Amino acid sequence: MSVEQFGVMPDGTPVQRATIHGGGLTAKILSYGTVIQDLRLDGHDKPLVCGFEKLEDYLAYGSHFGATAGRVGNRIRDGHLELDGKTYQLDTNFLGKHTLHGGKKGMGVQVWTFDKVEENAVHMSTTLPDGEMGFPGNLTIKIVYSLLEGGVLDMAMSATTDATTLCNLAHHSYFNLDGDPTVMDHMLQVDAEQYLEVNDELIPTGKLLPVEGTSLDFRTTKRVGGATSIAAIDNNYCLADAGGALRRVATLSSPKSGVSMDVTTTEPGVQAYDGVNMKDGMPGLEGVTMGKHGGFCLEPQIWPDAIHNPDFPSAVLKPGESYSQHTQYIFKKS
Repeated sequence: MSVEQFGVMPDGTPVQRATIHGGGLTAKILSYGTVIQDLRLDGHDKPLVCGFEKLEDYLAYGSHFGATAGRVGNRIRDGHLELDGKTYQLDTNFLGKHTLHGGKKGMGVQVWTFDKVEENAVHMSTTLPDGEMGFPGNLTIKIVYSLLEGGVLDMAMSATTDATTLCNLAHHSYFNLDGDPTVMDHMLQVDAEQYLEVNDELIPTGKLLPVEGTSLDFRTTKRVGGATSIAAIDNNYCLADAGGALRRVATLSSPKSGVSMDVTTTEPGVQAYDGVNMKDGMPGLEGVTMGKHGGFCLEPQIWPDAIHNPDFPSAVLKPGESYSQHTQYIFKKS
């Protein structure tokens, strides 16, 4: 376990990096955005996540590499909210008209506090002020990353507010389990019968569609790049009508490396994203150049744009309540 300075933000705020070990894993965690900068599995010589060697590259390339997005991950149509009879206009950082990942200054691009760093765990916290990016309420968030026996990267998230607001946190690591330039030959399985239909701006229409008979049907394991009838995978899979007990919901694996990753979560949805918009020529870890389809995201969360779809699981958080999410990424090598 160690803590060191990783860089300095443009406003002079220092960014720290903690290195932790446990369960056959080694992780490097940044105070910037709770980013998992690097993740290694014993017996596998490549990083399991896409990351950068310098803070300046995180600032330049964005896309929430390894961060936790919020206060509301994913998209909110028109950047518009109505809560308790009041109307709020949010930052419209997606296509100039919608809100994505909490706005351009959401928590995934802010510097957090390391409350405690242990041999196998990092405890982090932040408070997002009332009115920031247009959201109501002072929202206090705590996240604990732990490395547990059996190759488990464990994430425990909680939040409280002093005014009615929205809270939907989504971890956004880009996973690459073999070090190849793309993840198109990775294999994917997702325990979901339905996914959310979206319009051409990736905003949910409110309809749930069956995966059966579509290229988004990953109920049985198949190649990521086999979904040839769609331009890309960037879809919310509907796992349940509400949050529940921790259970396995998806598996990503690489036949080339023998590394697999099970995703377990309490959340009712998981956004699958194949990195189609990753920019070519990005300087990755160990001098590797990253580009399009270079990583795959599996982001447990409440369904996107829930505030405009009353039949979706709710992302509303009120004073006296507590938001919580428990997610694990479990790695094995055959």
